[in-house]
Amino acid sequence: MDLITFVRGGLPDEPHARLREAIPAAFFGYPRALPPPDRHALTYERFRHAGTAAPPARELLEDPRALCALLERAAVADPALFHVMLLHYTLTLVPVLRFGDERTEPVRRQLEGMERFGVVAMTEAGRSNSHLMPATVARLDARDGSFVLTTPDPAAVKFPTTAGHPAVPKLLTVYARLVDDEGDRGVFLFLVPLGDGSVPDGVTVLPAADNHALPLDWAAVRFDGLRLPAGSWLAAGARVTDAGVVHDPLAATRPALSMCAAPYVWRGVIAASAAVTRAGAAVLTRHSAGRPTQGRLARGRPLIEHRNQQEAVLTALSRAYALTAVANHVKTGVTWTEGGAESAPIWAPWASVDLMLPLLKAAVTALAEETAGLCRTHCGAPGFVASGRLNGYRGLAHGYISAGGDNQLILFDVARAMVERDRYDPPEPAQAALDLSLGGCLDAARALETRLLNDLAARVGAPGPSGGWDPHLPQAARTATALADRVVLEILQDGPPRLRPLLSWYALDWADRRAGLLLDEGIATPPLMSRIRAARDELRAELMPLTSELVDAFELPELHEPPLWSTAWTSPASQR
Repeated sequence: MDLITFVRGGLPDEPHARLREAIPAAFFGYPRALPPPDRHALTYERFRHAGTAAPPARELLEDPRALCALLERAAVADPALFHVMLLHYTLTLVPVLRFGDERTEPVRRQLEGMERFGVVAMTEAGRSNSHLMPATVARLDARDGSFVLTTPDPAAVKFPTTAGHPAVPKLLTVYARLVDDEGDRGVFLFLVPLGDGSVPDGVTVLPAADNHALPLDWAAVRFDGLRLPAGSWLAAGARVTDAGVVHDPLAATRPALSMCAAPYVWRGVIAASAAVTRAGAAVLTRHSAGRPTQGRLARGRPLIEHRNQQEAVLTALSRAYALTAVANHVKTGVTWTEGGAESAPIWAPWASVDLMLPLLKAAVTALAEETAGLCRTHCGAPGFVASGRLNGYRGLAHGYISAGGDNQLILFDVARAMVERDRYDPPEPAQAALDLSLGGCLDAARALETRLLNDLAARVGAPGPSGGWDPHLPQAARTATALADRVVLEILQDGPPRLRPLLSWYALDWADRRAGLLLDEGIATPPLMSRIRAARDELRAELMPLTSELVDAFELPELHEPPLWSTAWTSPASQR
């Protein structure tokens, strides 16, 4: 497999070219000095172009490679464009297609035709774990089968949502607790059309301040007795009986059903995180190659000839290709460990849907954010001031540390599943002594996972006040992270032979980042850092001549930026 084919995830030339046309090079930047509302409107105009030029939505949703490729290009072009596209295709269209009926056909056609854009109203502003048990209530009116949607208190307003632009037609997918005369029936999804210059009676949209990290029309949404017709309810197997109460034969799996779109979200976020990491690595590599240094010790030498800059470039490139390998793996549509009735969520519903996909999302977004920061730092002042691109990539990754399932909650729930052996198989025993090859680091990751898990299981199972989960959540996060590390290294172990040296650099990077735990658990012995440095030195000479080729395989367009300055001004004295 050549590098370009690998980066594309095996997507053939024809659909790849069509997706590039859907998001042309002109979308990689914005005109100067656009007011926020105009910028937001332009983002949706571009989305409308992309959505109509790309293959139909149903085809994309059936082909993870194609959908992810479209989302990847959107993320590199403009993180805000990626965000609205992800919400539309996954968290809006997926449940409509899966659970809708003839009554939802009009909004489905509008969504697929890009006449209306999907908005998610899941998280509530003042409540943690609000996606697990929202306070927003949809009360069944048994007389006609309609529902009354209510925000019971200010803490329950839906925020953040992208519902703030009054002229852009939207469709809200609202997560609410369905209540009938006999009580609470669990969390369901309800569809609320919005926009077209008006707001329905019973809905209040509260625009939020502009967010420079991810500039979109953010807003809070409050419901004050909004009456919805029966067809607005995505019942997903439930029904209203003749007695006027809800019968839900799937009540035990309702949390997972309400998250039916989550696997699409996680694949999209993983792919986009890999894509912006590739773009950031490209920006850093090109900056380093083209910028001379003027220090007295090395005057006139390109920045990339300095050892610290080489470390940063190779680390960024190795992470970019490693995350691409992970993205390619999840694009196959693999679902490792689907949940069921026995997988009742504790902190969040994510692990009850699938164990590994959300965990990989957590691992990939965290590393993508760290790498964007690394690239920005090593591009110096120009990386911060001259371009918003690296800051935008960092903002995207940082946003998805919480969005798409909060990383901390994912780690906690995965750790719980590990302790309880809920859809989790421990790794095979591995040698404890750390060998710094790719295979040796994989063995060390397996050993680290086993030791952290055994320690965590002993802690949470201990009697008395030191037992239970809450005192040991930091250890739970470390344990689940160790599982993610092991899975990523397993994926890389099967990577293309041509990338073996670069992926070996990634393994050294992993050992560097986990050095404290490896030493603390006795898997590595001092002097660890000097061994890592020596191993990097052996790879450096082989990898540095390949950096241009590695970047070219990313197939990035010329990343258009607005001029750094526009109208010149001078002092009156200089004009005389």
